[in-house]
Amino acid sequence: MNKSILKILKISLPILLGFFLIWYSLQDVPLQVVLEYWKSADKAWIVLGVFLGFLSHLSRAYRWLFQLEPLGYKVRLGNSIMAVFATYLINYTIPRAGEVARATILTNYEGVPFEKAFGTIVAERVADVLVVFLIITITLFLEFDFIYSFLAEKFNPTKIILGFTILAAVALFFVFYIKRSTSSIALKIKTFVNGLIEGALSIFKMKKKWAFIFHTFFIWTMYVLMFYVTTFAIQGLENIPFGAILIGFILASFSIAATNGGIGSYPIAVFTAFSIFSITKDPSYAFGWIMWASQTVLVIFFGGLSLLYLPVYNRKK
Repeated sequence: MNKSILKILKISLPILLGFFLIWYSLQDVPLQVVLEYWKSADKAWIVLGVFLGFLSHLSRAYRWLFQLEPLGYKVRLGNSIMAVFATYLINYTIPRAGEVARATILTNYEGVPFEKAFGTIVAERVADVLVVFLIITITLFLEFDFIYSFLAEKFNPTKIILGFTILAAVALFFVFYIKRSTSSIALKIKTFVNGLIEGALSIFKMKKKWAFIFHTFFIWTMYVLMFYVTTFAIQGLENIPFGAILIGFILASFSIAATNGGIGSYPIAVFTAFSIFSITKDPSYAFGWIMWASQTVLVIFFGGLSLLYLPVYNRKK
């Protein structure tokens, strides 16, 4: 396929998917219903959720300094904060373009070579992925009986066990094949995995590694808490099980990767998770939309402000 066509598809398909999912979710629960839930929502809890999200972004910007310092660059916190908010905003337009823009901002205003700045972003993403896997593991541990019972109701338990066995066998075969193979695809996979491992291990070689680890856990704690406290704002989500919060948060996090910033996919992911716990459709969709919209407004406001203020803040340069 022509490279230019492939590039256009990479940009346009997530956006088109997002608009389709917006249409799909609003077919299930009309916008008028969502607006009614918004009117009756306790705005104080929504504001608290936005504030916790804001703290997580500040922590991410501050954590970045720990990675840049060993490279010999004393980056100003203001530039780091604005680069982080610009990243989130730009990712709403072109998938993963925000990370490139974030590294470019430091190159332009702090003189950090692009490849080094981008390398630190990749390393922090490795740390974030490890925390996500930890959250998934904790969720499976806490809700194993419930999840197994739910799957057993939907599927035959024997087929579930057989399916996991087959998946494990395929995974082991795949690992064995990749280790032995010399094909170009296998070499790319090995290089990618080795890069992830190297990036993860580099965290422990940092001068301020414990501060980095603390901020990593702080960021994701704020993410979970902002999701949790916002449920208090919505009628019909009283006494929601914490397991529903964790599963909803995990699926919602993955939805952000599926479409630009979770456009359209975020409310559907929330509803899918909450429906497992027999939580009714209307408040689930309404919460998904209100949660996504409140955090999006935060990103648009501070991301836009950052892009406008960056040249002013660095006018001497």
